Amino acid sequence: MLLRCIRAENRKLRGSAIWLVFFVVPLISCLYGTVNFLGNQGMLSFTWYDLWTQHTLFYALFFFAPMVGVYAAYLWRLEHLGRNWNLIMSAPVRPLYLFAAKALALAKLVAFTQGWVFLLFLLCGKLWARLPGWPPAQIFLWLLRGVAGSLPIVALELGLAMAIRSFAVPVLLGLAGGVSGMLIASKGGTRAGLFWPYSLMQMGMNSNKAEDVLAGSTPVFWAACLVWTAVFFAAAALWLRARDVEA
Repeated sequence: MLLRCIRAENRKLRGSAIWLVFFVVPLISCLYGTVNFLGNQGMLSFTWYDLWTQHTLFYALFFFAPMVGVYAAYLWRLEHLGRNWNLIMSAPVRPLYLFAAKALALAKLVAFTQGWVFLLFLLCGKLWARLPGWPPAQIFLWLLRGVAGSLPIVALELGLAMAIRSFAVPVLLGLAGGVSGMLIASKGGTRAGLFWPYSLMQMGMNSNKAEDVLAGSTPVFWAACLVWTAVFFAAAALWLRARDVEA
């Protein structure tokens, strides 16, 4: 049943309008970042690392979490229309399977988004900024950590979009979460950031930093990603267990 739910969610993404968000939002972010990088060469070094700081400054802090909110709200849109929720609660499929299928589809979409972000970063660095050489291998690790750090946000935003019928509310909560994640990680440091799920993706991406903010804390970071994701899955399971058909 889980595999059938996964196939259904994948079919929902084919040819959908969500791909416009997928292509446009990271493009806007990278354009801002590259313009900022080239316009502040008095304070920045002409390196791939400093270009990365400017790209992730906009993408990880302001664009990513709201974008995941859009993805999540879209995946739940059909279930929130009319009386479709009653069909879910009465279908011979565990509701948690549907949530897990949506989480896997959303995680895949986020992974694709990360790949698109890196491609834009590479194109801007080589063709626009004309940086010498190629991006350091360490940036690939930061991208991978960004995917891991996004999983708690995926589970949380998907849970919010499941419980809240409004399309806009999960997006606005994602924006608030991204800004709060930036404030907590910057003022409280790495240790404080590990206790706030919206900070994990930013720290994993090494957002707006040329030096590795997770140096010496990488195992704890991976553990925090796992724990937060499990917590939000458990919360979704409890909510679905208490949920009933709508009158």
